[in-house]
Amino acid sequence: MSRTIVITGANRGIGLAFTKIYKQNGDNVIALCRQSSPELEQLGGTVVTDIDVASDAGLAKMMTALAGITIDILINNAGILRDENLSNFNNQTIIEQFMVNALAPINVCQRLQKNLSSGSKVALITSRMGSIADNDSGGRYGYRMSKAALNAAGKSLAVDLANRDIATGIYHPGYVQTDMVNHNGDISADVAAGRLVNLIDDLSLANTGVFYHSNGQILPW
Repeated sequence: MSRTIVITGANRGIGLAFTKIYKQNGDNVIALCRQSSPELEQLGGTVVTDIDVASDAGLAKMMTALAGITIDILINNAGILRDENLSNFNNQTIIEQFMVNALAPINVCQRLQKNLSSGSKVALITSRMGSIADNDSGGRYGYRMSKAALNAAGKSLAVDLANRDIATGIYHPGYVQTDMVNHNGDISADVAAGRLVNLIDDLSLANTGVFYHSNGQILPW
């Protein structure tokens, strides 16, 4: 039976790989992005552009595009990476990362509550760089703090949605070869997305709110 999958940041990287896999599975994919890409257009399906999930206008357009549609899987994938350290500190880039990485995914979920029903699933694509226990290299203040905030929000989301039989997955994709890291990762976007699709398939109320590596390892907070 065809499911409806909504993916943010679907025009490239892991979001594009998610779209490709779910399309191949025969699912109805609604790809949300600020700008489309030739690779995304080639996959067919529904592409909704001008969706900046960190803006009120983008969220409003998203709600209009998805009005009346029941979402089986909502994948909050959109994110950004900037670089700050103690010698090169930048409040503005830190705020920008909080808006996109931490606040936007929860705003998306809050706005789309009526589109989710019993059995729906929510996936948050985060990073182990948001793990406090796992931090042994420092730096990357904005990215680390924004992803830690997303992890905390994801745990609350899991609790709040459980009484509606909606499970929430919190996922680190791995060190993925995407534009975000200048393709310096150790696994491809296709491999990462494939692993995450399997984890999302296994997501239920029994493991809602758990912080997973895409390889299946449970990560520390």
